[in-house]
Amino acid sequence: MKSDEHPEPIDYRFTLANERTFLAWIRTALGLLAGAVAVHTLVEPLGAAGLLRAAVLVCIAMAFLLSIGSYRRWCAVERAMRAGAALPGPGPAPILGAGMTVISVLAAAAVVLS
Repeated sequence: MKSDEHPEPIDYRFTLANERTFLAWIRTALGLLAGAVAVHTLVEPLGAAGLLRAAVLVCIAMAFLLSIGSYRRWCAVERAMRAGAALPGPGPAPILGAGMTVISVLAAAAVVLS
């Protein structure tokens, strides 16, 4: 083991895996944003506008939170790997799970009411 002045290099595969995970979260956020735009543009005029507007706003909020959360997680994982510490918890996954639950309920209610 090397001293603190010269830490052991991280295996590049772990750094690249961390980057791929970050990019996957960003793609998910982009998909949510695209879905929000599509629902707002194509579906909202058909009926149940209030529920669909709420679903659109939840999608936009989730995209925002996932973008920030994924960057923070990427940084935290990089720091932990460089320090040889335990990796942080689940990151933005609970945000996505909770948000998708809300969107599913709103979409189901919109279908039932229209």
